Amino acid sequence: MSTSMCRSTSTSFPSAHVFPGGNLSPEQDGQIPEVDDPLRHEDGPAYRLGAIRECFEESGILLARRKESAAHTLLKVEADVREEGRKAVHCNSIRLLEWLEQLGGVADTENLIPFTRWITPSNITRRFTTQMYIYFLPLATAYNAHSPSLSSLSDAQGAVIPSPTPDGGLEHTAARFLPPLKWLSMARRGEIVLFPPQYFLLHLISQLLSSEEAPRNIDRDELKRQRDALMEFLERGDPPWGDKCICPFSLLGKREDGRTALSLERPGLGLESVGRRGDSERVVLVRFSEEGPRDLEVAWKIDVLEQDERMKGKL
Repeated sequence: MSTSMCRSTSTSFPSAHVFPGGNLSPEQDGQIPEVDDPLRHEDGPAYRLGAIRECFEESGILLARRKESAAHTLLKVEADVREEGRKAVHCNSIRLLEWLEQLGGVADTENLIPFTRWITPSNITRRFTTQMYIYFLPLATAYNAHSPSLSSLSDAQGAVIPSPTPDGGLEHTAARFLPPLKWLSMARRGEIVLFPPQYFLLHLISQLLSSEEAPRNIDRDELKRQRDALMEFLERGDPPWGDKCICPFSLLGKREDGRTALSLERPGLGLESVGRRGDSERVVLVRFSEEGPRDLEVAWKIDVLEQDERMKGKL
């Protein structure tokens, strides 16, 4: 099982890789809750449509199905039509929903699976509220493990799932599928930059998916088993992962190894008052440098606190 990431041009770090996504557009995505409305920080129709639109614009992958189809099968769109529509939607020449209507399709918002909400820490000038999702592509009948981008996927109805492609440098210069462990390994070796939210989420799902870093042939039954295990994990916890809201903050300042432990338990923006919570069990260790976040690691919070107590005792 693999995840799609894009090399971003919207950060100061040329090797930064992010999940496809971006800002909501009232014209494209519909009504967006007001800034002071708690619903602004919850999964909703505008976030779901915006996620599908941004994924299409940035990677070329269209998460849509035929209107009359209840099955989880992707809409068949010829490559030239898809690219023409991608450009038109990106420059707001047409709304994504209108373009899909012309093709007899609808955005497949129902199959997006919420996977944490992130709010930018208060020490950052520009703050965002970001809804993360997981989307399972239809179980493939063909899987080409020899392609570096895992192309040649087809769903059960024969619709080709295109390899992710960049958007011509507007926001990204590269896009591809790789197993979660491969992204994490590349980040640990310093080949790419992953920000703490991306690293954390890839770490979580990598625990439940195949252990290989390299693409490989996975039969349908094994792929389904991995997906079922991931869904079971997402439903666990208090709150479940789909409801967690995380605003990272420095737990104990800079540690002896130069890294900072980011606590993930607070939702930020006073959302504790409406019952929102993050993850109280884990932290992300990170060294912030001019090259971007480096030496990331996900650790149990209790282990980090105990380790720091032992180090203080030696001073």
